[in-house]
Amino acid sequence: MQVRVFVTPRKGILDPQGRAVESSLQSLGFKNVSGVKVGKYILLEVQARTASEARDEAKKMCEALLANPVIEDYRFEVDGE
Repeated sequence: MQVRVFVTPRKGILDPQGRAVESSLQSLGFKNVSGVKVGKYILLEVQARTASEARDEAKKMCEALLANPVIEDYRFEVDGE
């Protein structure tokens, strides 16, 4: 099953890359942009019998490696749910 993982900086955590993108967008004339956050998008193929099993595996992967729970939030989508 395909799993899509989205990792973003937690609210209140400094995001220098997001600030750089925001500043660049504003300097290009996009003055209505604010609060830019830069994160990660990870696409996985998980061998699982059910969507629930794939969801459990994805959660374990996020907690073990894909996201740093101290400074990042994550969410994921599993095909078939």
